[in-house]
Amino acid sequence: MPYYKRHIFFCTNLRDDGSQCCQQYNAQAMRDYAKQRTKELGIAKGKGTVRVNIAGCLDRCEEGPVAVVYPDDIWYTYVDQEDIDEIIEEHLVNGRVVKRLQI
Repeated sequence: MPYYKRHIFFCTNLRDDGSQCCQQYNAQAMRDYAKQRTKELGIAKGKGTVRVNIAGCLDRCEEGPVAVVYPDDIWYTYVDQEDIDEIIEEHLVNGRVVKRLQI
């Protein structure tokens, strides 16, 4: 069994050449929000819980801001905090994939 029940990585890459990247969509702020929200829900503390992390480029920037949940290997895009809330509530808490945000 993995240490964390689920691990979500947010791409926060900023491309120097100005080409499309996740950071252009406030990816760092969305990751920070997700980390705060999981702590508030009490699902982000130690073994068997959820971990929220930053990732470098995940090489899917053309699909908008991206995050990936492991060990489920489910990729998401998102627009705002409401989308992040839905990913947290549905997938991270209840184990249900949010089909409308899946890429």
